[in-house]
Amino acid sequence: MINRGALLKRILACVAALSVALPTVGARAETADPIGDLIGQVAAHVEPMVRPILATFGLKATLYHGGGHGIRDRDSLGCKVVPMRTAAVDGVVLPRHSILFIKETVGLRMPDGRLHDGYWYASDVGGGIHQGRIDLFTGNGAGSMAPMLSLNMTTLTVAKVGEFQGCPLA
Repeated sequence: MINRGALLKRILACVAALSVALPTVGARAETADPIGDLIGQVAAHVEPMVRPILATFGLKATLYHGGGHGIRDRDSLGCKVVPMRTAAVDGVVLPRHSILFIKETVGLRMPDGRLHDGYWYASDVGGGIHQGRIDLFTGNGAGSMAPMLSLNMTTLTVAKVGEFQGCPLA
């Protein structure tokens, strides 16, 4: 008999690999995201004993940018903050060093012109970031927030999909 937890782990690993391997040419933030939808559905409907494999949260998001107001160019790990990749977390529910997948950000235009793949790196913390919240770094200046303004910031679907060591790769 196949262990359902092991089978689910294999399926989730394949889904995660597909989300990276499949091209996102022509993708836009308002288009369907079948991979992200599948991850969300699996996480929402798995049996309670399997649920810890993929922790998914509905978090209220705020945005922050560089270019004044005391925002530094380094995160709390000492790494350079990366626009549309660096996330500030509470450090408890979502610990630093977590790789996050935020399905609503798939297809958003990044500062370098590429389309976002939905992956963010929890490498920062903030005094105002408490359970149920996440703060996303958008870049330099208030104009860098424009791609994110179309999102419903009240509840973003955030899944912890891995961990990184040292500074995250951009």
